[in-house]
Amino acid sequence: MYHRIILKLSGEALSGEAGFGLNLNEARKVARQVKEAKDLGCQIGIVIGGGNFWRGRSSEGIDRVKADQIGMLGTVMNCLYVSEVFRTEGMDTSVYTPYPIGLYTEVFNKDKAVRDMEAGKIVFFAGGTGHPFFSTDMGVALRAVETDCDIILMAKNVDGVYDSDPNLNPNAVKFDELSYQEMVSKTLRVIDLTAAAFLMDNQMPCKLFALSEEGSISRAVRGEKIGTDIH
Repeated sequence: MYHRIILKLSGEALSGEAGFGLNLNEARKVARQVKEAKDLGCQIGIVIGGGNFWRGRSSEGIDRVKADQIGMLGTVMNCLYVSEVFRTEGMDTSVYTPYPIGLYTEVFNKDKAVRDMEAGKIVFFAGGTGHPFFSTDMGVALRAVETDCDIILMAKNVDGVYDSDPNLNPNAVKFDELSYQEMVSKTLRVIDLTAAAFLMDNQMPCKLFALSEEGSISRAVRGEKIGTDIH
């Protein structure tokens, strides 16, 4: 079993069938899965994407820097919402951002964040890297390395890494495991390639799996064979 992990969730995973905004039932499902993993004794940090509200790189007619800033604020809204849902499910939480946001969050500090994780809090890392042109994949990569995590667990809408889009190609082949070098060379874009190169340099493993599978988060925390292992 892993001692300390960072869980990456997509914003879309929290929006349900609507594909936009936040769905309380979906957030509660995630909370119950995370509580199972916490009760195993795992220390947990969480990064949530903002795609259910805004995607900076796909916005038209808006300066990219400003568009990315809006996207980063979308991740803050997600983390504030989900952290409160987690509290209703009996978990203590804290929310960190790379920049001050009044009374809503704390500015990221490694020592404080690690102390929170050691104390059993679920720690949310919101606001991306604090800089434009970087995805939340890069944000989760940075926080995982900074807080000395064992692994990154990426809960997606797909059950692993494929050689092509399984929604478009019925003959797509799933990888049980692969290296970051293979991922970059094959341009398999399930993880931002900048983040993949950073994780490879820092020898941080990653497991990508389907959030919708029963008990998938606690299974991943236990180290079971699920999804795709990236090393």
